[in-house]
Amino acid sequence: MAKESFTDNKRVRDLIKLMTDHGLTELELVEDKAKIRLARMSTVAAPTAAATTIALPGPGPAVQGVAAGPAAPAAEDDLVAIKSPMVGTFYAAPNPESEAYVRVGASVGPKTVVCVIEAMKVFNEIHAEVSGTVVKIMVANGQAVEFNQPLFMIRPD
Repeated sequence: MAKESFTDNKRVRDLIKLMTDHGLTELELVEDKAKIRLARMSTVAAPTAAATTIALPGPGPAVQGVAAGPAAPAAEDDLVAIKSPMVGTFYAAPNPESEAYVRVGASVGPKTVVCVIEAMKVFNEIHAEVSGTVVKIMVANGQAVEFNQPLFMIRPD
């Protein structure tokens, strides 16, 4: 019987179900020379990370992920942090010739795109997920960002 590959849609769906069933926000699996990394968007007040190891059925390595935990407190009095849901490169605008998605003082809503993060040649739109005013931009355009790193500080409405 042929070994399942990461290009098999059923295998990817099974990995996504595993993430959902166990409350994981990231999952990385390496088998032989194949590697897959799945991550899903986090909420504005991203959870604190707690490492979890889950054994997949059948032969192969265990999977290490980040489990959801209690929400982190807002930094500075009543401000809410919009945090990076992934590792990648922060871009304030859709392209170098365009205006930034948001500036300090801008009003945002839950569906407002505040930036994009490039990860593995894919540009992921990041939404505010909160209504309020941008008080501070924490990273520079083109800067590498880490998972859960604050990108913006928002004063909620």
